[in-house]
Amino acid sequence: MKKAILISLIAGLLIFALKDAVNALDIEWEDIGRGNLNLRSILVDTDKPQIIYIGANNGLFKTEDSGENWRNILSIRGQNRAVNFLLFGSQDRNSLYAATGAGLFYSANEGRNWDRIFHGKNYLENECTALAILPSTIYLGTKAGLFVSKDKGRSWYKETGKIGNSYTLAIACNPEESDYIYVVCPSGVFKTQNKGQSWERVFVANPQEDGNDAEEKLDDEDEEEKFSAIRYISIGPNNANCLYLATSKGIYRSQDRGLSWESFSTYGLLNQDVQFLFLSKNSNLYTVTKSGIFEYRSGRWQELSFNLAAGEIRFLTLDNQNNLYAAGDKGLFKANISDFNNRKGENIISLYLQNEPKINEVQQAAIKYAEVEPEKISYCKNPGP
Repeated sequence: MKKAILISLIAGLLIFALKDAVNALDIEWEDIGRGNLNLRSILVDTDKPQIIYIGANNGLFKTEDSGENWRNILSIRGQNRAVNFLLFGSQDRNSLYAATGAGLFYSANEGRNWDRIFHGKNYLENECTALAILPSTIYLGTKAGLFVSKDKGRSWYKETGKIGNSYTLAIACNPEESDYIYVVCPSGVFKTQNKGQSWERVFVANPQEDGNDAEEKLDDEDEEEKFSAIRYISIGPNNANCLYLATSKGIYRSQDRGLSWESFSTYGLLNQDVQFLFLSKNSNLYTVTKSGIFEYRSGRWQELSFNLAAGEIRFLTLDNQNNLYAAGDKGLFKANISDFNNRKGENIISLYLQNEPKINEVQQAAIKYAEVEPEKISYCKNPGP
């Protein structure tokens, strides 16, 4: 009986220690959306982090006081009023681009006035899904292919081949190296290294999709299993050679501009279906799965969303004050992750056990509460494997 009490006591002490450690790791999330729901994108002015733009299913909203108050700055007419993606202009943050379900809109004065600079010929071309803004070129992804403008949106041409006829899922580029552009379609990742003069597919989503297309067949038949549906692509802000892909079966990484790919660790993720990836300016890697939001550190993914009930998360971004923003169907949420980042290098087990009681404390507690004689308690100082 006393032995059972002792075991229960030790288990209880460990549970309380773990609970305290987990509570110490909790990140406080604040709902700053103020009732704006079904969000698709976020844009934060890093020079003025109190200015935030959010794209929703029913328009574009702006706050100038860190989310205390919001106002609608762009209402879309028609059946599809969603704002799918937001970007600042390449030259300044007064210029704003909004990729919507009814074309591409541009504002030169922080959203006070808008002009529609792209309008598709049908509803598929009209729905803009991805965007890249470079000093001399705009790349616009739609549900019907990739469009390009060399004159700031006054005229457009449609790319040919697969990227000219496929749903554009995402576009990635490094503004300092405008020769290289990466476009994600359901069939794979396409790259140009000469400002769009030619494109090559560097990641195949389904090697068997083209049947007789010999150049896309892989030598190893087992390779078919490792490729899967692509969700998003992110490029390293400090290393243009490094690319990350979010897919339905995990994460892939290329360290040579897409020439070769490798599976990236999913250790710590509760779900392999990765919905979104984000690389911060400090090269910290964040991801979203159906299980939550995670950051990669010390060789594993660590969850940041224990206390977050936000439903489906569609977009992440970070400001220059270590505030992480998550936009989803239940609104916009913000958490400061400075304390979490300061723990870089610590593994999650050591954090959980930092408040674990010493063995002599467990002894004393057992003696006091279970009336166990000290000489009957033994333990091994150097336990084996």
